[in-house]
Amino acid sequence: MEKRANKREQILKDALEMFALKGFYATTMPEMAQHLGMSPGNIYRYFSSKDELAYEVMIYSSRILGEEVNEINAIPAHSKEKIWQIVCLFLNIAKHRRSHIDFFIKVTVASKEIFQNKKTFEETDVVKAFHIFFEEGVLKRELRNQDFFGVLGLFIGYLSGIAYMYGENLLEEDVTYYANTISQNIYEALRIKE
Repeated sequence: MEKRANKREQILKDALEMFALKGFYATTMPEMAQHLGMSPGNIYRYFSSKDELAYEVMIYSSRILGEEVNEINAIPAHSKEKIWQIVCLFLNIAKHRRSHIDFFIKVTVASKEIFQNKKTFEETDVVKAFHIFFEEGVLKRELRNQDFFGVLGLFIGYLSGIAYMYGENLLEEDVTYYANTISQNIYEALRIKE
């Protein structure tokens, strides 16, 4: 059973890379199988369709990112510091583990099939982790109580935009150079105004 679980995780890792590189629609199951050194039929023993595989990759990636955001949530720090740490985390992911960001941009955002409904999106680990961050900031009276999806959109829009520009070599500096400016702008948009 452990061997099957390990193989399934390896398929998810490789699928993340391929979907991130080519996008959802351009990636075929036969290409995926060839990349993995498997027959297409063998992949279907683990995932019934490409849609299911992409959905499971999204869950897999979200779990990893959610765990990392929750590590920041566990730190006893002011929301301003946590915003900076979250921004640094995602900029470093854009730099060193680009496939997670590219998968999000090319597949999750572009392929409506992955999120069958709003509830599916809300239940991902990374969204839950952001929700915890925001709720704690509001409870500590460090952040303004406002619509959570507006807050999430602020993070996602800013970070995916800068990651995209980094991937296209449009930035004048290394992507991590922008951490202070981005985190300050996000904090200013979320903080309680006195």
